[in-house]
Amino acid sequence: MPSDLLAPLHPVILSGGSGTRLWPLSRAEYPKQLLALTGNNTLLQATACRTASLPGAQSAIVIAGDEHRFLVRDQLLKAGCAPAHIYLEPEGRNTAPAIALAALHLAASSPDSLMLVLPADHVVDDQLAFAEAVATAQHAARQGWLCTFGIAPSYPETGYGYIQVGAALADAPHVMHVSRFVEKPDLAQARRLLDEGGYLWNSGIFLFTARAFLDELKAHRPDVLAAATVAWQGRSEDMFFLRPQAEAFMACASISIDYAVMQPTAKAVVVPASFPWSDVGSWDAVWQASPKDANHNSVAGDVLLHDTRNSFVRAEHRLVSVIGLDNVAVVETADAVLVMNKDSSQDIRAVVEQLRAAGRSELVRQVRVHRPWGWYESTDRGERFQVKRIMVNPGKKLSLQMHHHRAEHWVVVSGTALVTVDGVQRLLSENQSAFVPLGQLHQLENPGSIALQLIEVQSGSYLGEDDIVRFED
Repeated sequence: MPSDLLAPLHPVILSGGSGTRLWPLSRAEYPKQLLALTGNNTLLQATACRTASLPGAQSAIVIAGDEHRFLVRDQLLKAGCAPAHIYLEPEGRNTAPAIALAALHLAASSPDSLMLVLPADHVVDDQLAFAEAVATAQHAARQGWLCTFGIAPSYPETGYGYIQVGAALADAPHVMHVSRFVEKPDLAQARRLLDEGGYLWNSGIFLFTARAFLDELKAHRPDVLAAATVAWQGRSEDMFFLRPQAEAFMACASISIDYAVMQPTAKAVVVPASFPWSDVGSWDAVWQASPKDANHNSVAGDVLLHDTRNSFVRAEHRLVSVIGLDNVAVVETADAVLVMNKDSSQDIRAVVEQLRAAGRSELVRQVRVHRPWGWYESTDRGERFQVKRIMVNPGKKLSLQMHHHRAEHWVVVSGTALVTVDGVQRLLSENQSAFVPLGQLHQLENPGSIALQLIEVQSGSYLGEDDIVRFED
């Protein structure tokens, strides 16, 4: 086996996106990389497993948003891909600053560490072809080249950037110079690029050494490197996470690796890759990447179809029936339904902007809200009352807290609850209940080995989530 393939390879997984293009399933608090869209694993889990099986792969460095930290860690642990480190961005600053954090981390101990940088939310179907492409790029990366991976375009896609392929490297015939990068084209330009030939889709996956990336970032965007360096040097540990110094990181320019490094550098090369790839950046793209029936329909959930073709239908909470339609996407969630022609997938931005302008919560969170201890969801609400389902994972507990404006009734549906109210502890099992009077300190814990499920009924003059005073978190 070539020595390059045995050298340590450090995956860097970028998991900071908000994923609004796949609304209503993807929301700011639960973006698409945390969703299982085309298989049993979430996109983040699939990415971590894909990199973990590469020759020489080390545990990944993950860059994630602070609000997703526990979800990201829990998903990686469940997939059997415990990360080496998780850096938490206090605010998204695009890909160049995020990659700089990982490069600084690796360069501190080994400047020539190989970094395989991947978005957490892409689909790659052929693991063998992916591994071969990474192996092809490693020799060039060790020579100081900044490698990206290009995908042969199969249709005139307007949602991807393009790479014009130049001559092959002298000592690496399967690695090509980049002649130029083309930003996302309109349809007419995309068709011209395909007709002309010599262009690849820009996958957004990169391979280079930490030293090479930092050198090129210093040459072309020294301001970004300076801010990222201050943020990295001022990092702090928080449980399982690393937090860059917030003020310095947020002062960093928000810029992609393409603009900051890959376009201005003279060291950009591309590996033409044969693996099937998608950034699943639209519902049409999800349909293309999903299994289909004889009528080219892709369905998930409780779905009934009649005289329907070329469509994507996903039901999360109830029966969805589609009759006599062609080329549509229908996505049902607990609080929103999307129906559109798949050819209009990119126009979902218009709806997202309307939701943002109106301050609608449906853009930010799902009905089911995930927390480090489990999740809750509201099932009914009226004047002076709210009903919630609550699930607490084994061994987890909520903070010690109190409410000024509401009382709570807890009914255990399954599992065991250790309930503390006003300093008194009680162990509750199925069909038993507890009452938490307004203003009293209380805490809920699952001491058992199975999930605790309960119903919570809140009553009072104000039921907002901000009516929580935490004494121990």
